[in-house]
Amino acid sequence: MLDDLDRRLVAALQKNNRLSFAELADLVGSSAASCMRRVNKLRADGVIIADISLVDPKALGKSLTVVLTVELDRERLDLVDDFKRAMRAAKEVTQCYMVTGDADFVLIVAVEDVEAFDVFVKTKLYTNPNVRKFRSMITLDRVKFEPRVLV
Repeated sequence: MLDDLDRRLVAALQKNNRLSFAELADLVGSSAASCMRRVNKLRADGVIIADISLVDPKALGKSLTVVLTVELDRERLDLVDDFKRAMRAAKEVTQCYMVTGDADFVLIVAVEDVEAFDVFVKTKLYTNPNVRKFRSMITLDRVKFEPRVLV
């Protein structure tokens, strides 16, 4: 369980994980040594799972983002695992969630253009015999992008 200082540390690091421990200490009202110990423990305990840089897909030529819902034909564990494996391996899939409701999975796909999306659909979805159907929604505007957990 995180205490108040841990929560403040996590919140600060989610905004900017390049802060020095001295800068972090100033932000959260603690000492640099305490911040270092706590952040290292948060990493060791798996609370902080990665330190990454978020990149604008458009800067890499991925100007089309598509949200897809996917329904599987059969929900046998081995077939679900096969689908998960395939989506983890698909470079176009930036996020994949197994969900409840009408769909089995929700995918976020980033590609160069409609032609690249067509290739993705033909090679990753149409060729999978366990995909019953899918629906795609092309995004028009990214209104909010905050891959942070509120603490």
